[in-house]
Amino acid sequence: MLKIIIKEGENIDRALKRYKRKHRNIKVMQNLRERQFFTKPSVKRRREVQKAAYIQNMRDQEDI
Repeated sequence: MLKIIIKEGENIDRALKRYKRKHRNIKVMQNLRERQFFTKPSVKRRREVQKAAYIQNMRDQEDI
């Protein structure tokens, strides 16, 4: 459960912005989408390896 302590005299818009930032950082929605369907561990691992290869490729291209 996220808790946002509003300081005295703080604007509600600013507190809402802090809440949204915290919500995004803990990846609540991403976790919900991931757990909606079961994915086999081998498929998860394959995706991680593909993602790492993609990122490495992008970094290699930056160096050129």
